[in-house]
Amino acid sequence: MPQRLSYPLADLPVGAELRSVTAIPAQVDGRAGLQVQLTDEVAHGGRPGVDYVDQPTFVIIPAEFRTGTIAVDLRAGLTVDAPDYARGFAGLAYHLVEGGDRFEAVYLRPLNGASLDPPAPRHLRAVQYFAYPDWPFSRLRDTYPEGVYEASADIAPDRWLHLCLVVDDSSVVVSVDGVEVLTVHDLKSAAVPGVIGLFVDIGTRAEFANLVVEPSS
Repeated sequence: MPQRLSYPLADLPVGAELRSVTAIPAQVDGRAGLQVQLTDEVAHGGRPGVDYVDQPTFVIIPAEFRTGTIAVDLRAGLTVDAPDYARGFAGLAYHLVEGGDRFEAVYLRPLNGASLDPPAPRHLRAVQYFAYPDWPFSRLRDTYPEGVYEASADIAPDRWLHLCLVVDDSSVVVSVDGVEVLTVHDLKSAAVPGVIGLFVDIGTRAEFANLVVEPSS
């Protein structure tokens, strides 16, 4: 049977790598985790669509995974210098190969959460799937304007949330705090073995704790 892997994330795990992000231990709301955000170089000198915005910006966790379940607790909000379009982007990358040359990801936009009553169409854009490098959110949204790859969710910034992905060869089911919020059937990348990433994007400061990876048999 594949081994269940658990990472408390009170410290940077052995073998972890940083790609365009910083990660430091932090205590937030009485919980220990890793605080992750873009490096100053990327956040202040990078280019959207090249250095950030659905790019390989994550803590790489050396947990081999193809199908099964990935779950993590996360808490995301804005940095003090966040651009006006920032929404607290934070989530999980998976099927990550060659240090991030290809991967899939699901992230949350807490500032689009239902409890904040954001204006339309933001209220339908709290959860996002994308596949790097060919299918960033912008291409998915233009190609599928009916919202196949994003959905609403009752989330909010600066609040601990439990994000869970159930991944198989043909779909990913996304739940937040035990509530299913998005199911994607038309995946935009093959389910190849790869590792995991703790993903953040521009203008985001996020804490991650209690990462659990359960590969299927």
